Amino acid sequence: MDIQQIKQRFGIIGNNPMLNRAIDIAVQVAPTDLTVLIMGESGTGKEVFPQIIHHLSSRKHGPYIAVNCGAIPEGTIDSELFGHEKGSFTGAHEARKGYFEVVNGGTLFLDEVAELPVSTQVRLLRVLESGEFIKVGSSKVIKTDVRVIAATNVDIPQAIEKGKFRQDLYYRLNTVPIKIPPLRDRPEDIHLLFRKFAADFAEKYRMPPLRLTPEAVDVLINYRWDGNIRQLKNITEQISIIEEERLITPETLLKYLPEADIPKLPVLYSKDSEDKNMTDRDILYKVLFDLRNDVNDLKKTVHAIIQQDDSKKIQNSNPQLIKKLYQDIDNINDVSSAIEIQPPYEQLPDEGFQDTEIIEESLSIQKKEKDLIIKALEKHNGKRKAAAKDLGISERTLYRKIKEYDI
Repeated sequence: MDIQQIKQRFGIIGNNPMLNRAIDIAVQVAPTDLTVLIMGESGTGKEVFPQIIHHLSSRKHGPYIAVNCGAIPEGTIDSELFGHEKGSFTGAHEARKGYFEVVNGGTLFLDEVAELPVSTQVRLLRVLESGEFIKVGSSKVIKTDVRVIAATNVDIPQAIEKGKFRQDLYYRLNTVPIKIPPLRDRPEDIHLLFRKFAADFAEKYRMPPLRLTPEAVDVLINYRWDGNIRQLKNITEQISIIEEERLITPETLLKYLPEADIPKLPVLYSKDSEDKNMTDRDILYKVLFDLRNDVNDLKKTVHAIIQQDDSKKIQNSNPQLIKKLYQDIDNINDVSSAIEIQPPYEQLPDEGFQDTEIIEESLSIQKKEKDLIIKALEKHNGKRKAAAKDLGISERTLYRKIKEYDI
């Protein structure tokens, strides 16, 4: 069975190479009994891959049970997975079989495995290594033949550092890892998924399917989609029900996209940054401000070199090189000076280098931001997608700013 047949059978939509690679690994590992760990953000469709592995394995005629480990209370998770004897705890009025006993000969899918308590992780490790477990309140060892497939949206190495997940269990589960890409890394698939969901809801609610204008498609593709496929499906259903107009414009689409969109800025961001409350505007100004400081530092360095004792030898040996170096620095400085910014950061006085012209600038951040947006739109002849890319912000954010400043 090839990848396209797998997609049709299990309802997978998309042609992204990372998605195809994940499916290919699932198909290859299915005939074995190896433990598989599926990693990916919430809403990416991790639950489909255990089904692929189970139905293509020799256990396909055996039982298959999916367990959400995060939805079971900590006090009862051991009983759910391994069973208990009568009277082993308050409320245990009769003996009960756990999932590992019920699924003997089949496949057990442990979703959100990182939510398991540490004590339960010890029990799980024993089952994976020896195929043996003990019911709660019992001393009898029970053998089982269960294939375990686990999934998580948690960064497990980070959870190990915090002491919330056992390292030995991670290595035991991670025999074959499968990484599911987030929707924002599959831009070519986003419109395909939207059209599929729109067609499904049109049939369900007996109405014409939604269609997007080219500009709306751009907004759809450039949105971050923190909730991934689940979020896209929910928004498509909302628009299908609420909007009477079947042709969706960017303005209509933006009404349904949460304000928590994170634009793609060309800067490095650290999760451990001291200031976690910086806005997009603050980050942009800081980048421009640092650029101007770097140019000034470069000018000071070159100026110091020229003032050295052997500067005449350098100039005499290659005067054209020195002249070109000064010209290049002036050109860079002209570019940075053309970006009129008044950063919200304190600048220490510079007494060591005076070859800098001081210009009075407006303190209005809003005015500077508006001017930058107007310049970018003029530069790209009104093409908002190109202007947003040039500004280093998402197209959705640019739409909002255009409306805010009435440009």
